[in-house]
Amino acid sequence: MNQHINTFFSLLSAGLWERPVKVSSESGAPGSALTKRELKALFALSEQQSVTGLVTAGLERVEGATLDKAAVMAFMTSVIPLEARNAGMDDFIAKLVRQLREEGIEVVLVKGQGIARCYERPSWRMSGDVDFLLDAENYEKAKAFLKPRASSVDEEDEQAMHLGMHLGTWIVELHGHLHANITKRTDGVIERLERETTLQGATRVWKNGDADILLPSPDNDVIFVFTHILQHFFRGGIGLRQICDWCRLLWTYQETIDRNLLESRLKEMDLMSEWKAFAALAVDYLGMPIEAMPLYDRSRRWARKGYLILRFVLDVGNFGHNRDASFYQKYPYVIYKAISLGRHIGDFFRHFAIFPLDSLRVFCGTLTGGVEAVAKGK
Repeated sequence: MNQHINTFFSLLSAGLWERPVKVSSESGAPGSALTKRELKALFALSEQQSVTGLVTAGLERVEGATLDKAAVMAFMTSVIPLEARNAGMDDFIAKLVRQLREEGIEVVLVKGQGIARCYERPSWRMSGDVDFLLDAENYEKAKAFLKPRASSVDEEDEQAMHLGMHLGTWIVELHGHLHANITKRTDGVIERLERETTLQGATRVWKNGDADILLPSPDNDVIFVFTHILQHFFRGGIGLRQICDWCRLLWTYQETIDRNLLESRLKEMDLMSEWKAFAALAVDYLGMPIEAMPLYDRSRRWARKGYLILRFVLDVGNFGHNRDASFYQKYPYVIYKAISLGRHIGDFFRHFAIFPLDSLRVFCGTLTGGVEAVAKGK
């Protein structure tokens, strides 16, 4: 990869692990600092991957170089709204969980603000939606309680038990399941861990002000976060922020995660290849300490797969951010469906070069779902 991309990953790694870093301009001159143009390009890439806060933290750790103050200020200014949004979301979650408990509704916070606790600077992580995992009874109770209070409500996926809604300025998603939609075997294990989490108390607690927010136990959370990454990787694109979340979770709980249990679960789900490939990416490009990455394999096979994953992540962007989606508005239904199919086929060939069997499974599922959607006119 070129110097620009290498510099980006050097800064991202420095911010992710809060360690010193040396960078130089594309000119390659000894001791040359990054130019204003280079910093602007780095800022754009950071935004695409939703890791601006981490790259900003990396810039603070640069040693032996004087950086353009105006360009660096753009990074520093960008974290101000990040801090405000995270503080607002933390307050919102605390109030909402208290309200739900008063109604006898118990929820477990997944992804997002719970994972943010694993970072050195939680308020510099790009926040997203508020995601709650609930058992069947609490899912129905939460749905009945929150829908009248929402400004808008999405169409419910009853089979997946998923409902999204706007509550004020925040998006809240209720999840009865966290399916990865790769194989039935994979989702069967996930469902078992969901029951452990919501019904058997396999949780940890985040002290959010005066509210105790339930989060999944580290052993279960690692599976939830990783399979969520795979779900989006195979269906439209994943960003570096989600992979960084996975790394920080593993790092924070490296002493408590049961590695033998993790290995047995990955084998049961038939996801060992995916784990080792993403582990290689994390170590080789994000600077993940090897001792904190379970099941890391330094062989060239996994290093190459990690590189191919990374190329896809950079090309597509966070949830397909880099892709032109204007064809949905430009063209009639049949044409934009055909364009979408062509994109899925292109992704399939890229994924097939990394994970042949699972890419074929996911593509067949996507094709079947697409045909059903066309038949229903969706």
